[in-house]
Amino acid sequence: MGVSNLYPVIAENFKMDGGACFGVVPKSLWSKQVEADENNMIPITSRSLLIEAGNRLILIDTGMGDKQSKKFFGYYYIFGDDSFEKAFKELGYDFSQITDVILTHLHFDHVGGAVKWADDRQTPELVFKNATYYCSKKQWDWALNPNPREKASFFKENFMPLFESGHLEFIHESGVFIDGVNLEIFDGHTRGQIIPFIKYKNRTIVFMADFISSVFNIPVAYISGFDIDPLLAMKEKELFLKEALDNNYVLFFEHDYFNECCNLKETEKGIRANEVFKLSDL
Repeated sequence: MGVSNLYPVIAENFKMDGGACFGVVPKSLWSKQVEADENNMIPITSRSLLIEAGNRLILIDTGMGDKQSKKFFGYYYIFGDDSFEKAFKELGYDFSQITDVILTHLHFDHVGGAVKWADDRQTPELVFKNATYYCSKKQWDWALNPNPREKASFFKENFMPLFESGHLEFIHESGVFIDGVNLEIFDGHTRGQIIPFIKYKNRTIVFMADFISSVFNIPVAYISGFDIDPLLAMKEKELFLKEALDNNYVLFFEHDYFNECCNLKETEKGIRANEVFKLSDL
């Protein structure tokens, strides 16, 4: 049946350290693209994607949620009034209508909104109670035994209830999810990150997750300080950018506060963003 509609939905807006977002690239370079505040923080968004496909309503990623402490969230300077509740209401949908949730990976800002606390603040409840949730088996194994670099990003209360409830299924390899949606696995940011490739209006829309976080991260060297394997992340990005340029893919950004989508062009400095636009402009 294929994909009939795509809707961006924002879970929250927050801030992160600009240096962490661009790794070893000096601030004198990245600050020409995005301005940091007095604390060196730059605005970030959690932009998920809602997919209508036949009788399926598929959500990609779920934002931070609200289960961690006020002290923890205080490090992320959440701002604005964007939320899933607001976005779903505007679209005329209810959380109970979601049939599938694709989790690109299990870092807290991608999976936290999948589970909430009941009123007692101790009992976990699934937010999308009728959905089947998916993550890669490689990422699952990785998250259960976190390395010191990623330990602060994995919270078992964000994903263990999905498994224990019987609502979690594993993706073991890259391939077709449904007609019009392919899931590809990349390992540079974290092992087993899923990147969805979606056929829509005769284009391929690629949900970038933390593979390429923003327009500003497109240059090969501009990888996040959070990537666990920087050289692999750069190699994966280099190969992907060539493929995306050759096939005129649309890059859909989960974390770019300023830009929703772009396509690419070849320049004397390498592959860069060409047109910046919204999905609704297609």
